[in-house]
Amino acid sequence: MDLSFSDQDREFQAEVRSFLEEAWPQEMRDKQSRSALGKLSKEDLVGWQKRLAAKGWAATNWPAEYGGAAFTPTQSYIFDAERARVGAPGVVPFGITMVAPVIMKFGTDEQKAKFLPPILNSDVWFCQGYSEPGSGSDLASLKTKAEDKGDHYLVNGVKTWTTMAQYADWMFCLVRTSNEDIRQMGISFILMDMNTPGISVKPIITLDTPAEGYQEINMVYFEDVKVPKENLVGEQGKGWTCAKYLLEFERGNAYSPGLKGAMSHLKQAAAAEQDGTGQAFADSADFMKKFNDVEVQILAMEATELRILGALAAGQNLGPESSILKTRGTELQQAVTELALEIAGNYSAPLDQSTPAPGDNFQPVGPQASNGVAQEYFNTRKVSIYAGSNEIQRNIMSKLVLGL
Repeated sequence: MDLSFSDQDREFQAEVRSFLEEAWPQEMRDKQSRSALGKLSKEDLVGWQKRLAAKGWAATNWPAEYGGAAFTPTQSYIFDAERARVGAPGVVPFGITMVAPVIMKFGTDEQKAKFLPPILNSDVWFCQGYSEPGSGSDLASLKTKAEDKGDHYLVNGVKTWTTMAQYADWMFCLVRTSNEDIRQMGISFILMDMNTPGISVKPIITLDTPAEGYQEINMVYFEDVKVPKENLVGEQGKGWTCAKYLLEFERGNAYSPGLKGAMSHLKQAAAAEQDGTGQAFADSADFMKKFNDVEVQILAMEATELRILGALAAGQNLGPESSILKTRGTELQQAVTELALEIAGNYSAPLDQSTPAPGDNFQPVGPQASNGVAQEYFNTRKVSIYAGSNEIQRNIMSKLVLGL
């Protein structure tokens, strides 16, 4: 297995660095650093994604026939690594990364023509309607019902943990269209215009939500919502097939580029901040033991991702490896936030210091590196749950890898 980059890959890396230097200016880097969770407004994200689209790099996982970048697996890895290095965000995943591949594979020509171009250009934003109260990891138990009314479905029910629903134009949604002995067989995959009468969005205020500013998740209620039959993706009752296909894209991401970037920032903070004994965290044997342990695990993760990258480049498919990446990657994300919280200490208590900016007449409490650390810690507790909890992922691995 050859893990080194080719000359062509190095040339591509240089092109990415040059693009990011111009497309992700210092102004945006400063704005992101002042945000408690590093979160930007919808307008900022749309502007960034439109710059990516103009370059042809918004949809790295799309084939060229649909306007995608058609990156090789190696190019995708390099792009993610360079993005993480400068702190530039990825694309909001629900449209480009998640529902678009489903539309490409299972959608009609009309659906492809209607949705793919505006998704690519960030003119249409999607949110994900999967989880329900009482139907999280056991997604097949969902109860949101879509009654067949001839030319439309009548949808009633509720979805929860719906990220960015307040900004979304459309939702891709799993609904129950029939009751079968095998629960998965009665589920369908539909697209819903969020402006349809009968849809209401209410925020879920979590521990990491500041008094003003970024709020992430929502409840979405459906009361006699009419959805045209033309918005059904694939066959009625075959939505579970679409859902499983989508989860491959939700789970199979590379984690190590972002983790390495975060550790680089933490290394600087550890050198600058003192622990309770008056020495820098970087000089504390106890802290550095924990830091080095996480760093070694991230390097092992990177080696695993590069190994999988080599297999993908050789034309092999991603199977249970997506569960391996999701489980280990999310555990390491949580470990990194725990290190950050230890460095910030009491300065993490003010949850949001996003307002101090050039021209303000007051100073933030503590170093800038502590801004949002507690919020990120609390927020990251979710990553081992979404996209199928890590316990579910281990069940998948035990079955498909170990044959248990």
